[in-house]
Amino acid sequence: MNTTRKRIDSHSTEFGLWIRKQDKVASSRGYAATDLDYIWTNYKTGDWMLIEEKRYMSKVRWSQGEIFKTINKACKNDPKYKGFHLLQFEKTSPEDGKTYFDKQEVTAEELIEILMYKK
Repeated sequence: MNTTRKRIDSHSTEFGLWIRKQDKVASSRGYAATDLDYIWTNYKTGDWMLIEEKRYMSKVRWSQGEIFKTINKACKNDPKYKGFHLLQFEKTSPEDGKTYFDKQEVTAEELIEILMYKK
């Protein structure tokens, strides 16, 4: 039986739990899924970006990165698209440790500037 790896946390839906048990769409057959943490937009200007958040300096898994590359490539022709970004926290937020945006350390104030599309 082909299987998909179990979640390493307890954040799942009933569908997410169910789909992981379905042999016909197992990851060993090439199927993969991931969630996307933020579709960040300013609805007044139309600017938007995609952000994947990782706590405790976690990294993007290989399959997740491949999916994100595909999405990024598909969005690049939109002049309002400001890219796909990795937001990492040393712990859980800017309030309890260091913050990294695309692997560059940023302050909480700098992060706000980035989210306002000023950096």
